[in-house]
Amino acid sequence: MDRRHVLKALAMTPLLTPNWSFSAQQHKFDAVVVGAGVFGMWSAWYLRQAGLSVAVIDQSTPGHSGSSSGGESRVTRTGYGDSELYTEWSHRSLAAWKKLSEASSLPLFHPIGMLMVHQEDDPYVMASKAVLKKFGIPFKALNTKQLRNNYPVMKVKDGERGILEPNAGGLMARRGVQTLAVKAAQAGVHIFQGTVSPIDSTRSRQGALTEIEYKHGNGIGRIQAENFIIACGPWLDKVCPEAMANRLFVTRQEILYFQASREVTGKLPTWATLPYYGLPDIEGRGFKVANDTHGTRVDPSKVNRHVHDEVIQQTRLFLAERFPGIANQPLLESRVCQYENSSNGDFVIDLHPGLNNTYVVGGGSGHGFKHGPAVGRYVTDRVLQRGTVIEQLSLESKATVQDRQVI
Repeated sequence: MDRRHVLKALAMTPLLTPNWSFSAQQHKFDAVVVGAGVFGMWSAWYLRQAGLSVAVIDQSTPGHSGSSSGGESRVTRTGYGDSELYTEWSHRSLAAWKKLSEASSLPLFHPIGMLMVHQEDDPYVMASKAVLKKFGIPFKALNTKQLRNNYPVMKVKDGERGILEPNAGGLMARRGVQTLAVKAAQAGVHIFQGTVSPIDSTRSRQGALTEIEYKHGNGIGRIQAENFIIACGPWLDKVCPEAMANRLFVTRQEILYFQASREVTGKLPTWATLPYYGLPDIEGRGFKVANDTHGTRVDPSKVNRHVHDEVIQQTRLFLAERFPGIANQPLLESRVCQYENSSNGDFVIDLHPGLNNTYVVGGGSGHGFKHGPAVGRYVTDRVLQRGTVIEQLSLESKATVQDRQVI
């Protein structure tokens, strides 16, 4: 199935051509997922694979430009300092992304590796190496000379080192979510379009939510379910104010693409020299550069999606120091997205307070996309009441003041 047929298939799902004449009985499911982003779609996929009847509802289409799962590409990596959870989840998730990519006519994963440039004996990298060794994940330590020889496009300072994960690379974000949505629809997941109203636990019955209300155009509809998964990214605190009010920090993040083909960058993989990170030219998109520093807080429904001139200037200054041959190249494209941060950077996957059948799923915090499959499996285990509860992902562990711990 080529891209044209993938998009045609999407247009045939209820999301893009919704049938609003379904009866009330047809609107009842074992599980309803709110949000067709990477967390929501992988949750829907694994819930369906477990035999549940599943519906997904989103205000727009999977991977739309205003969502945190939109945009073209994401970096994959398994090095996470001493965090065994995220190393294990990213490693396990990569296998699922590869499998989905192999079933797609257009690649969803580009296995070009991931390079992190660091100072010698950097504590974060030292911890990453120890955890990678524990899980048997391949990596290669590079000295200054090797970095300069292998990646001449990059200006390497004396004493800098590198850690290369050869099995990592880049994910095609929007395409990946859309491909999964098509596959899920073919497997029987019902996908609808509508804006879900805020959830009020006082309307529950014996501690359980029985239905959600949504708006579509001038109409109002309701969907009933035994379980609800609220995975609506930067709108999580709007739909779940009782759970997430003052616990979600949505920040403006700007991404730039400069003209620099693979002939210019050579065998440079996806890379990070924090706070900047990026990807070499993939599928003609250009050389991607982004700053991982949290930007200003924004409302995702109202944010100005125009990149600020000063960000372009700052990025060119960074390029002049690190990739001098690219610093003066034309800007091909720019994009404003957002991080939906938890207080500490850990994901939130927990029961809604006061509702025993509703799960709050989010807080991707700028690093969540790659973990989509693992998140979906964990959500499914929680719904089916199997496996171990991970306290690190609880609502209780999230504060109302930002203090990022996960990098």
